[in-house]
Amino acid sequence: MPATHEVTNQVPDLVGHDVAADPPLLEALEREGAGWYRDELHAVGRLAGSATAQAWADAAHRHEPRLRTHDRVGHRIDEVDYDPGYQELTRVAVEHGFAGAAWADDRPGAHVARAAGYVTWSQVEAGHGCPITMTYAVLPALRAAPELLAQYGPGLTSRVHDPGLRVPTTKRGLLAGMGMTEKQGGSDVRTNTTVARPDGSDDTVYRLTGHKWFTSAPMCDLFLVLAQAPGGLTCFLVPRVLPDGTRNTFRIQRLKDKLGNRSNASSEPEFEDTVAWRVGDEGRGVRTIIEMVACTRLDTALGSTAGMRAAVSRAAHHARYRSAFGRTLIEQPLMREVLADLACESEGAVALAMRLAGAQDRAAGDPREAAFRRIGVTLGKYWICKRQTAVVGEALECLGGNGYVEESGMPRLFREAPLNSIWEGSGNVNALDLLRLLAREPATLEAYREEVLGVDDRVDAGFKDVEAELGAPEERGARRLAERMAVLLTGALLVRHAPSAVADAYVSSRVVGDHGHAFGTLPRGTDVDALLARLPETETSA
Repeated sequence: MPATHEVTNQVPDLVGHDVAADPPLLEALEREGAGWYRDELHAVGRLAGSATAQAWADAAHRHEPRLRTHDRVGHRIDEVDYDPGYQELTRVAVEHGFAGAAWADDRPGAHVARAAGYVTWSQVEAGHGCPITMTYAVLPALRAAPELLAQYGPGLTSRVHDPGLRVPTTKRGLLAGMGMTEKQGGSDVRTNTTVARPDGSDDTVYRLTGHKWFTSAPMCDLFLVLAQAPGGLTCFLVPRVLPDGTRNTFRIQRLKDKLGNRSNASSEPEFEDTVAWRVGDEGRGVRTIIEMVACTRLDTALGSTAGMRAAVSRAAHHARYRSAFGRTLIEQPLMREVLADLACESEGAVALAMRLAGAQDRAAGDPREAAFRRIGVTLGKYWICKRQTAVVGEALECLGGNGYVEESGMPRLFREAPLNSIWEGSGNVNALDLLRLLAREPATLEAYREEVLGVDDRVDAGFKDVEAELGAPEERGARRLAERMAVLLTGALLVRHAPSAVADAYVSSRVVGDHGHAFGTLPRGTDVDALLARLPETETSA
């Protein structure tokens, strides 16, 4: 090679490592009651760090989903073709139980194990997680229709990935989606105009006519859909294929051209005399899907945690190998400050997200945990998802110009970062939900108090300031209240469970407020070495 082509001081690919070799995640797995899952989690982590899985993810984004409205001879089929890499990513997720399997697993900590696996596997690629999350979330909503749950539950909890449109009751494994929003209302689903008319053959069978605005993963086997029945807004189950084997009317008008999440198709389906089964009572649509919303919001927090850890891992890996001015980047004081700050922020996300997964596990048998889950998921969804964009942006900068190049993987993480803050209710929606919880369910605030108070004087002092706002919370201050409550909760969790240096760094910077507007501005005296020791391992076999 010519001398000008000699390559030095470049960072090896982050491949051949165990993504689950992440101290905060492993500690949370044990703490929240799923230590029995450690070996399988490491198996998932090694696959996530493999060249094979990364090739699947790359292919799924380079070869985006393609809509086929008609077959060769003109029949309407409304199918979406995915790259085989996307199908492989989905297969692994289903086989490892990240879809609906946790609901059929009676081991203590089943939802915690699933959460840890979801965080680990989502670091490979986030788009395929959409149908995985929706399948997980549909099952609690179907409790409002026991016959439908009995009919579809076994397929939704299966660990078999069975792609292709067939009669749902005869398939070995099912994936589920949702069709809630419409173009005139978005999050204001009560303005939906899709109409549901009783079929007359059965009091649970209806015919839908309308147009949905943002229905992701349209090749799922069944969808929960909101529509206006005679008695008001109601939830319905819409299968893509009917029991007699014919295609239900599910006309995909177009696929969305999105900022990120491009491996996952998001569509606008149109219903015309579409057959649907009622889930719950007429007029109780929002109440019926509320458990589904809680589960999807939990997964947005888990997914954003995964996005942060993936970005921070790449930044740390780069800094461990790249040299400048005679030293590796990770030896440079300013870079150490930035990485330590990113480690602190992302570890807080791990602690909060996994605590919420623990509450999910225990909520059915513990009213206090159920109350904590309701307020904790609202706060976690709001704050963790907000922080993802900032963390990924700073981590990308750690790679300099190399981070701006597609092959680094950072641009895809950056394009993905804003999604979870929008999906299942933007920041304003979640902040308003917090106000409603505080007004209508006082048990949630009491559960929050028990979780936060009594572990650190600085956290207690911060809560006193919040209490002054709780007396008469105003809508205009809802985001500030949500942020402050989420930060206090995260700080309390780190004080309880993380090494003292990590907890002190978080509390002194985020709770007390001795922190700048950018990462790398931790208070003087912060134990940077202790924070860097908590970064995910990136030793590779390459």
